[in-house]
Amino acid sequence: MSIAKNLEKVKSTIPAHVTLVAVSKTKPLNDLLQAYQSGQRIFGENKIQEMVEKHEALPKDIEWHMIGHVQRNKVKYMASFVSLIHGVDNLKLLKEINNQAKKHDRVINCLLQIKIASEDSKFGMDLNSAETIIKSETFKELKNICIVGVMGMATFTDDKTQIEVEFRSLKSEFDRLTLFKSDNFTPQIISMGMSGDYQLAIACGSTMVRVGSSIFGARNYN
Repeated sequence: MSIAKNLEKVKSTIPAHVTLVAVSKTKPLNDLLQAYQSGQRIFGENKIQEMVEKHEALPKDIEWHMIGHVQRNKVKYMASFVSLIHGVDNLKLLKEINNQAKKHDRVINCLLQIKIASEDSKFGMDLNSAETIIKSETFKELKNICIVGVMGMATFTDDKTQIEVEFRSLKSEFDRLTLFKSDNFTPQIISMGMSGDYQLAIACGSTMVRVGSSIFGARNYN
């Protein structure tokens, strides 16, 4: 099935209030162009250098999301154009994003990555750490970033019951954090769910899903 048909099929299963991020990491420019020509405008990458190269080569109305783990020393390369950074898991990273955004006179939207999986390999902070950050005076002084929600990755397992528990835990943590709204904390996004589980994630409250292989086919790992 073509990328256009895959995209159409995925979109038909996603409610209007849920945003689709087409995960295009490792995929060639032509694949992204096919999705673009079918109306997709939001793409997710997990490596900053690859995202920068694609940003330079593709139409400028594309909204780029950084969905992978972010190294502080590489934030400067995407600060001029990135629309949303999903994987923010510490205050030092937030400070660096703020510093780089300030250089470009813009506010960069971010999501706090909450650890919901049982696997040690998954990044993210616990709820108490997230709450401590958004209530701190240091965070409130960051004028060039805005936390617009949370992101989480479920355990890589076939156990749908466990995945559902983890998704529901992120939704409940999001609900609790909304009590602490401020000028630069305006929670509205719950980013959870990928190709294998996005429909379950939506049922558990997700408002943004990250779908790759269901659109572009199996991924090539180099």
